Amino acid sequence: VQLVESGGGLVQDGGSLTLSCADARRTFSDYSMAWFRQAPGKERNFVAAITWNGDSVNYAESVKGRFVISRDTDKNTMYLQMNSLKQEDTAVYYCAANNRVRRTINAYTRAFYYQVWGQGTQVTVSS
Repeated sequence: VQLVESGGGLVQDGGSLTLSCADARRTFSDYSMAWFRQAPGKERNFVAAITWNGDSVNYAESVKGRFVISRDTDKNTMYLQMNSLKQEDTAVYYCAANNRVRRTINAYTRAFYYQVWGQGTQVTVSS
């Protein structure tokens, strides 16, 4: 397993969680990475993306101003700080990595651009 997510759990409406995605083999430090999520019965959707050096990030409109994506190259880990959580944020969260284009300026928002995926971590927001 190359990408390992952690940090999911149950949180109340308005609460915060931080997800982590560890690059177990130290493979993706030069590549863009992203978070996607999938709610029950729905398709997988883009949440946030970051370039290899963190210079460029993208967010889905639904999470702008509430979520922050970051990465620590020394720890080979990407993070998703989630604040002001809402029930509609409930989903399985997946981290993903591109392994084709090194040091690109593009923080890709489409799943098509990501070849390696983690197993997912459940986030549940309760009322």
